[in-house]
Amino acid sequence: MNQLPPPISHKVQPTALNARTVSRLLEIEFDDGKRFELPFELMRVYSPSAEVRGHGEGQEVLQIGKRLVSITGIEPVGNYAIKPIFTDDHSTGIFTWEYLYWLGTHQSVLWQDYLARLQAAGFAGETGRDALPAPKTGPKCGS
Repeated sequence: MNQLPPPISHKVQPTALNARTVSRLLEIEFDDGKRFELPFELMRVYSPSAEVRGHGEGQEVLQIGKRLVSITGIEPVGNYAIKPIFTDDHSTGIFTWEYLYWLGTHQSVLWQDYLARLQAAGFAGETGRDALPAPKTGPKCGS
């Protein structure tokens, strides 16, 4: 991933959370009055999981073919996060409230970064959003 905005440094708490499966948006409102509509695709592409981010700088895995990804469930993680279950079977990302706030705050920058990375990988226009991902092989994280 390119130079992304720094993480937020203040604590936030959600006051409302609603997954809209038809429009594929997570609506979230915070205690400071900020409200965001996060596309499921953006959440999936920027999942905080090791499967997406890797285990260090330069190990990120470009996510392709996620235009129509949806969420089939959301599990609470303590009082600090949620774990969405995506329709592509991805369920290892733990989205803290601060991370969701960061996604919402920087949504347009992140979207442009994603499209630029798709084009750098050889996908014309937005075709990478619809490309079929390669089949998974080898051991998974933690194996």
